[in-house]
Amino acid sequence: MAARLLHLMRHGAPAITGRMLGHADWPATEAGIASCVRRAAALGGTAIVSSDLLRARAAAEAIGAPRHSVPLIDARWRELDFGAWDGVDPATLDAAALADFYADPDACPPPGGERWSALTTRVDAALGALPPEPTLVVTHGGAMRAVLALLCGFDQRQLWAFDLPYAACLTLRLWPGERPFAQIVGLAA
Repeated sequence: MAARLLHLMRHGAPAITGRMLGHADWPATEAGIASCVRRAAALGGTAIVSSDLLRARAAAEAIGAPRHSVPLIDARWRELDFGAWDGVDPATLDAAALADFYADPDACPPPGGERWSALTTRVDAALGALPPEPTLVVTHGGAMRAVLALLCGFDQRQLWAFDLPYAACLTLRLWPGERPFAQIVGLAA
C-alpha cells in the first residue's frame, strides 16, 4: 500500500480558555470554528473524522458542510480525561501534582482521570479505523500528541515540545503496514 496523508487539526478556540478541558464538553467560539474552516480549505477533498466533543465536532461539521461531507464522529479521538481537573484552571491546582502529571502522565494521572497509556490505546484503535484515503481528523492536543508518540516514536518529553495552538493542523505522511509509521510533512499553527 502507498502512503497517504493524515491531517490532524486541533479544534478552534473554546468559549472558555485557560482551562484543562479534557472531557468537559464546552463549545468552540464562532471565530474558533471559522479559523478551522479557513485552515481546512487548503486540504482539498479529504474524508473528515471528528472527536464527539462539541468543540471539535462543530468545526468538523462546518468544514464538511460546503463539501457536502458528513464527518464520521468517533469518541476515541477525545482529549485525555482529566477527571477532577476537567474544566479547572491549572494555576489553581497543586503545583507538585501538576508537575508530576506533566513529567509522567501515565504514572501520575489526574485524580479520577485517564492514564496516558489509556489515551494512546484508544487513539491507536481510532487510527486503525480511519478510511484508506487522505483524512482530516478534528481532535484535541492530547490526541495529536498520542499520534506523534504512536506513529513517530516521540517520547513523553519530546511531545511537550510541540506547540499545538487552537486550529493548528499537523500533516503526516502515513505509511501503512503491520505497524504503521509516519513522517511529519507540515505543521500550520
